[in-house]
Amino acid sequence: MGETINAGIAMMKVLEDWDVQQVYGIPGGSINSTMEALRVEKEKIDYIQVRHEEVGAFAATAHAKLTGKIGVCFGSAGPGATHLFNGLYDAQMDHVPVLALIGQVGTGDMNWDSFQEMNENPMFVDVSVYNRTVMTAESLPHVVDEAIRRAYKENGVAVVTIPNDLGKQEISTDFWSSGHSYVQPLLPEPNEQLIGQALELIKQAKRPIIFAGIGVKGATEELISLSKHLKLPVVMSSISKGTIPDDFEANMGSAYRVATKPGNETLEAADLIVMIGADFPFGRTKNLFKSQVKFIQIDIDAAKIGKRHNVDVPLLSDAKKAMKQLVAQSDEITHRRFYDACVANMKNWRAYLQQLADKTTEPLEVGSVFKQINRITTGNDVFAVDVGDVTMNSLRFLNMNPNQKFTTSALFATMGYGIGAAIAGKLTYPERQVFNLAGDGAFAMVMQDVLTQVKEKLPIINVVFSNESFDFIKDEQEDEKQKFYGVDLQGADFAMIANGMGAMGISVKTHQELITAFDKAVVADGPVVIDVKIRANRPLPAEDLQLDPATNSATEITEFKRRYEAEALQPISVYLNEFEVE
Repeated sequence: MGETINAGIAMMKVLEDWDVQQVYGIPGGSINSTMEALRVEKEKIDYIQVRHEEVGAFAATAHAKLTGKIGVCFGSAGPGATHLFNGLYDAQMDHVPVLALIGQVGTGDMNWDSFQEMNENPMFVDVSVYNRTVMTAESLPHVVDEAIRRAYKENGVAVVTIPNDLGKQEISTDFWSSGHSYVQPLLPEPNEQLIGQALELIKQAKRPIIFAGIGVKGATEELISLSKHLKLPVVMSSISKGTIPDDFEANMGSAYRVATKPGNETLEAADLIVMIGADFPFGRTKNLFKSQVKFIQIDIDAAKIGKRHNVDVPLLSDAKKAMKQLVAQSDEITHRRFYDACVANMKNWRAYLQQLADKTTEPLEVGSVFKQINRITTGNDVFAVDVGDVTMNSLRFLNMNPNQKFTTSALFATMGYGIGAAIAGKLTYPERQVFNLAGDGAFAMVMQDVLTQVKEKLPIINVVFSNESFDFIKDEQEDEKQKFYGVDLQGADFAMIANGMGAMGISVKTHQELITAFDKAVVADGPVVIDVKIRANRPLPAEDLQLDPATNSATEITEFKRRYEAEALQPISVYLNEFEVE
């Protein structure tokens, strides 16, 4: 055979060639050959020992979302493997590349109903774009290399199951990896004739808008330029927050429920939507798109065009290139009444949010907490945001710019995402300030991995919004006119628990304690858990506004404004009338 190398180490060489820097997981008997290879290669790849495989999968997924590079996690046979599913489905649904290495009993024990043996391939069929069990030691590095290439190509999850004995065997050193020769695919150029058709539709429209999704990441300048040039208000998908500054006048925020008021109102008022790099399922499932609205859709994936709605002008193109062409081939529109009305509507909404943030009443309210978060931000932060009311409130109250990073579990919307995502954020961007923002329900699901933050000496600021309730679900029960059931939570002193794990725990109940807590957190040299006891108030339901006399009674409007402290909040119709929008 000539010169040889351990097959598990050869696999690590493949990961190194693909610039993998962290691997997340928990050791187990069926994956010990991989653990030994990680030990040998520990100077080149960091093994991050998490306390639950689910958190490792979340970290790998968040790494992919934050960087665009593949995230890697592993689980041993049986329970280690099944614990990965939540994170892997999050990667699948948000379309990011992740590699999952799955342990398996040795080849001699397979098909004997051995301890922890499972038929793992069928389990991962639905979640994966590539799913193989390694059959020979010689093929191990090749299968992993192929898995990574497929994960990048399909923007999805690749799964490789490794019988434990194969990673221990010697193979020839003539294996190869393709990481160093990987070339990003060329993105499609916009069709000039279709650009012309799109511009004609925009010219004819009275209320045209942009709906921008994840496909506009990295195209901040082009999106702002297009919005200004053609006077198009911008509605963002939630996962795209931060792509353009929150203080950009035409940024209307996000739509549907995890949304801003202007985001929904702008979408509802539009007669033309320029959909750019977005796959917005609520448009169909919640009937957010009116049948008479015209659509221009820009996407690099032909399968996405026309998936959720009828399309009048389909542009198979890179978003950045298409937006540049739309600007280059059109005259600037200096004034559009609908744009001015939307800008005024957004100013009214921002004033409302500022009013909530400035409150100093006790028990504390969520806006006051976000005011302190915004106060200590550096302008270069990473926000790992969990799922629930905290998602909605983060989208509304965080004042972000394109230098900051925002990650959440968007389409899978799985609670428990924040801690793992924050770990990945801090390991990937050690020089940045990193936040984990979570409700007490989500935090309690995965709080054991504060231990991982402690072990890795990661100065992450964990903010727990404690209101002893699954409020997001409670609000759904209210909307469905159910009696509240199963939504109350047993409270805990999360600060004390954090202290017991070796982190800095700070319990907050008063406004002064709130300010002091964030002052301490910003200078801490390790993880901090700020457990803020807040009032369980429902955020204003942007998907069910009761502000407009044309659709709501005076009693409904009065009660709505009273409940949500929204006396100065106006419906968009006020501004459409003020600016005489047709």
